[in-house]
Amino acid sequence: MTLTHIDDEGRARMVDVSDKPVTTRTAVASGFVRMAAATVQAIREHRTPKGDPLEVARLAGIMAAKRTAELIPLCHPLPLSHADVQLDLSENGVRITATARTDGKTGVEMEALTAASIAALTLYDMCKAMDKAMEITDIRLESKTGGRSGDYQRNDEG
Repeated sequence: MTLTHIDDEGRARMVDVSDKPVTTRTAVASGFVRMAAATVQAIREHRTPKGDPLEVARLAGIMAAKRTAELIPLCHPLPLSHADVQLDLSENGVRITATARTDGKTGVEMEALTAASIAALTLYDMCKAMDKAMEITDIRLESKTGGRSGDYQRNDEG
């Protein structure tokens, strides 16, 4: 097996994608921030100390997707054609779904995962004064389309 991110001398390197075709690529990632029922209720009732944590987290996730290459050393900078973060409040926390899309030579999985991660961290920051026991869980790739490796869809049914 050839390691794509290691050069002949064992040093980390960015993969050369020059010869790859441009295709439309989409990735969806998710995560969950588990929190106390009282914290969920405070979010529902718009009485969190720092303002609306859902809107701030949504914007933070979108901004993070656009800056992924600055955060992860070997990621290619990508011109995103779309980035979105959806936050769904449940009885025990917030489900995060992040989507990234580009027409490019490499995938957008890292952009979607970064968006979900930063949205989760932002929720924690916005609500930590009320609930330091929150847990960030289940950051994962749900699906991807485009590229040489083909499509992927998470299947949790065993």
